[in-house]
Amino acid sequence: MLLRRRKNPYRELEKTIGYKFRRLSLLETALTHRSYRFERPEIEHDNQRLEYLGDAALALAAAAYFYRKMANVDEGALTSFRSQLTSGKALSKIARDIDVGRFVLVGRGEEKSGGRKRLSLLEDALEAVVGAAFLDGGLKAVEKIFGRVFVPIVENMSMDVWADNPKGKLQEVAQRKWRKGPQYRVVAKTGPPHAAVFTVEAMVDGKMLGRGKGPNKQEAETRAAHNALRRGLK
Repeated sequence: MLLRRRKNPYRELEKTIGYKFRRLSLLETALTHRSYRFERPEIEHDNQRLEYLGDAALALAAAAYFYRKMANVDEGALTSFRSQLTSGKALSKIARDIDVGRFVLVGRGEEKSGGRKRLSLLEDALEAVVGAAFLDGGLKAVEKIFGRVFVPIVENMSMDVWADNPKGKLQEVAQRKWRKGPQYRVVAKTGPPHAAVFTVEAMVDGKMLGRGKGPNKQEAETRAAHNALRRGLK
């Protein structure tokens, strides 16, 4: 497809991500959704395998970045920061901000259903672009993209290192202090069935560590754990 064209249709995207591909065919594959390939039997590959590779390459770039930047932070906090930056929520936002969707090749049905704007499609495409960059220029290429489009996001990240997994952190703390994990109990359920609000307490040995409310038990448990951590449990 691309090799038959005289102009590079991805030049603007390359400028945005801060990396110029030597093999544009890799970038094109990274931006080829499976729905497009299914409609064109002459196309051998879509971006699913590159997405897998990009996920791993991005995690490594993020881990290296936080390792160098935060010399006095332990591995648990570093893992949390990396997870926040490489989460599906963060990836889809970055992909939307740099308008990756405009360059993705999608099938007719996907186009009609608005798939080009779907967050999961944008997330996958961005990871695939990172994977293509790794094949094209190694880790240095990935780090160029990381520095251009991911590092600016760090300034807006939550400095609450366990914001993405407070239940995991509370489990770790409880095991260290009491050699047992916390238990969660529903202490109240209010509101109509279609809009119920659950109140949950996180406890160890009958001691209430934190309390949280949410539209379901899982969310209420997460908020209870976060509340326990906020109360200074370490």
